[in-house]
Amino acid sequence: MSDHERLYPHPSGTIAEEWSRLAPRPAHAFHAFSSSVFAAGALPVSTKQLIAVAVAHVTQCPYCIRSHTDAVIRAGATAEKIMEAIWVAAEMRAGGAFAHSALALDAIARHQTDQAGDREKHTAVAVAAPSRKGSPRG
Repeated sequence: MSDHERLYPHPSGTIAEEWSRLAPRPAHAFHAFSSSVFAAGALPVSTKQLIAVAVAHVTQCPYCIRSHTDAVIRAGATAEKIMEAIWVAAEMRAGGAFAHSALALDAIARHQTDQAGDREKHTAVAVAAPSRKGSPRG
């Protein structure tokens, strides 16, 4: 068995049977939920599957990437549509990192403000302290 197969065993009916045997109610509920979510509705199946492919790339789930890519191909998506959806996901993931830089910039600004305040306090204390020069003990 290769390292890849150890890390990501090939999905099989045996694994699905094991899920159902070990936790039948959650397995059944999840299957019903998944079937409901991916059924045609306000969004066509192909659009839902394109969204799933994009999200699978963000969550980095190899099983989801393969299964939803297969499903969207069966639903009629072209390779170009699939790749474009993946690029949208990549941009959103990168955009999230970029947008969250505002949190780092805020922390930097607070740190700089705190440091400036500490310098001002230190300067004020040094100015207010009496000089020992010229004193009887100095």
